[in-house]
Amino acid sequence: MPTVGKGVREIRIHKPHEHRVIYIAQFAEAIYILHAFEKKTPKTSQKDIEIARTAYAKIKEIRKS
Repeated sequence: MPTVGKGVREIRIHKPHEHRVIYIAQFAEAIYILHAFEKKTPKTSQKDIEIARTAYAKIKEIRKS
């Protein structure tokens, strides 16, 4: 999901409802779940994208320390 950040990926779960898990797995120490949610519309909401972007930014900042 380049709209969230470089290397960010998405898992799509279609049963019984639509769910998404947005994660980053490019760091050797862990796979980080940025956001998981149930979709209620065909398009991913801007709010959900922003939640994932914020989590990604925090992870990058922590890793710099």
